[in-house]
Amino acid sequence: MTRDPVAESFAGSRVLITGGAGFIGSSLGRRLVRGGAEVTLVDSMIPEYGGNLANIRDYESKARFNVTDIRDTHSMPYLVEGVDFLFNLAGQTSHLDSMTDPFTDLEINVRAQAALLEAVRTHAPRARIVFASTRQIYGRPGRLPVDETHPIAPIDVNGINKVAAESYHLVYHAAHGMRTSVLRLTNTYGPGMRVKDARQTFVGIWIKNVLSGVPITVYGSGEQLRDLCFVDDAVEAFILSALNEAAVGTALNIGGGPPVSLLALANLLVEAAGSGTVEAIPFPAELEPIDIGDYYSDDGAARRLLGWEPRIALEAGIAATLDYYRARSAEYFT
Repeated sequence: MTRDPVAESFAGSRVLITGGAGFIGSSLGRRLVRGGAEVTLVDSMIPEYGGNLANIRDYESKARFNVTDIRDTHSMPYLVEGVDFLFNLAGQTSHLDSMTDPFTDLEINVRAQAALLEAVRTHAPRARIVFASTRQIYGRPGRLPVDETHPIAPIDVNGINKVAAESYHLVYHAAHGMRTSVLRLTNTYGPGMRVKDARQTFVGIWIKNVLSGVPITVYGSGEQLRDLCFVDDAVEAFILSALNEAAVGTALNIGGGPPVSLLALANLLVEAAGSGTVEAIPFPAELEPIDIGDYYSDDGAARRLLGWEPRIALEAGIAATLDYYRARSAEYFT
């Protein structure tokens, strides 16, 4: 097994990952298990969300797995007791679902987050906490690229609740001295993401479609710009944030490579897959009001503070992702 000096910094430590059977959480767990950490994965396994046992099958015997909803105020205090690191990735991620069912989004992305922080304050006050936030909190960019000084102006319920959740994490640092930090993720993609629908990311359903002979649907002109971050690069950011005390009390953008238009991305997927088609259609009525237009991050602060930078080029990441799902369609497509 190849040594992983960064992950080995966690050797012997107790790590709890909420959303641990999900996309980024499972990838993070794999990396930390390889480094010798004692990892507990917590996931609700609610079908509408990102948890998938296929994500942890290759290392589940080396980690603890607990099927628990972070809204469970009886289980979570027990699970956080004595942990050294908490990577908090559990959440409701669908922007459309947040608009049709705002109260569930509120329960998971705000109330449960506050309860979790209270549990840590009581049972593991010195734990190092890294929270997964989103670029969605900025809303429609007033300038590009978007850095951390950009106004916070979410345009959907999910974005509002993510602002509240990250604010709780930062307030608990300022008021209680807890060692919290926030990463504002851009469009993360790669092996393990939910692909059966667009609840987690539009890239997921595009992957499924191109491998299933279904046209990729691009809304609007297709000229909207995005930056994408491969999951291994996102995992590296979580690890470096947890190890760097200078990151405590900060909220940092985690971006990707150079921005690409949605139409160019769709065509890249078709080219890499060796099959498929792309269709540009008008925005559905329910999605147009919450579309943000162009977005790409200025992640210079994370690069300076953490020594982090994205390393996986988009073409290489797309190829690796397609290869993964070609071999595992039965576990992810339905």
